[in-house]
Amino acid sequence: MQQERKNVLIVGGAGFIGSHLCNEVIKDHNVICVDNFSTGFIENISPLLQDPHFKFIKHDIIEPLDLESFAELAPLKVPYIGVHEIYNLACPTSPKHYNVFPIETLLANSHGTKNVLDLAVKYKARLVHLSTSAIYGEPLEEGPLPESYWGYIDPIGPRSCYNEGKRFAETMVVNYRNTYAIDAKIVRVFNTYGPRMKLTDGRMIPDFINQALNNEPITVYGTETDMSTFCYITDLLEGLTRIMRSKEQGPINLGNPEQHKISNIANLIIEMTGSSSEIHYEQPLPFTAKQGIPDITFAKELLGWFPVVSPEEGLAATIEYMRGSRAVGIENVKV
Repeated sequence: MQQERKNVLIVGGAGFIGSHLCNEVIKDHNVICVDNFSTGFIENISPLLQDPHFKFIKHDIIEPLDLESFAELAPLKVPYIGVHEIYNLACPTSPKHYNVFPIETLLANSHGTKNVLDLAVKYKARLVHLSTSAIYGEPLEEGPLPESYWGYIDPIGPRSCYNEGKRFAETMVVNYRNTYAIDAKIVRVFNTYGPRMKLTDGRMIPDFINQALNNEPITVYGTETDMSTFCYITDLLEGLTRIMRSKEQGPINLGNPEQHKISNIANLIIEMTGSSSEIHYEQPLPFTAKQGIPDITFAKELLGWFPVVSPEEGLAATIEYMRGSRAVGIENVKV
């Protein structure tokens, strides 16, 4: 029976990470997925739409959300049993979106976060708020970034709507937690990739795969020696669900601390796609930033979490998905 399952609200649930999280959470719970499709896509959640444990609401979270006003949620008995858990993922995350949706990004992190927190207060729900490694800004020193690092950020630069928006959102979560005694948790997500990323997203892995599949030059915005880290989506999901079940409130870094040369990743994608692409190096774009390395000591010690998926395994699944999306012409269907 549906009422025997917890009701879990996933805000931003039609996006890359959010839709994978919906797939994971629905195994044991009812899922209420909320998205406005500004950067999420119906194709990401279409397989779930016929599942009786899955309900979708098209809504912009910068406006207050009254869950009890939606007739389609009646089977979940929200007015009587409420919402038990909330994951907040509502925010544009592609670097290209910083210039396209700057105000929307700020409002998602301010008004949107407030509206999600108000729901957590109303239903006394556990909340996991997805923050980002971007709150650390540009790393000033080599080595992993611990959660105690305060960051180095340009508050008016081309990434400011995202970086400062996410910092403000964390501040709001902590102050709501202290004021209303809610169980609100913060995770700082580092570079993550996998199926359902948009080929035209402006992020490194999908850009490389798209260029390789087209036999076009792969553009690395940097030098041959630049490094980065890459966490596969299933590893991230395990971390998110673990912190939801735990007593920990964070902030906790979730990411893969293993560094790889970006040029090596590009060459691996060329090899795995059978592409004739060559690698070209260009100056970094204004909205890009050097990626930090996550210190995941807390995640290991407090959650028993660490990433296990290799780049070869993760890239194989990502390439297969993106190749298939191109073949059937369903890449990023908008509604």
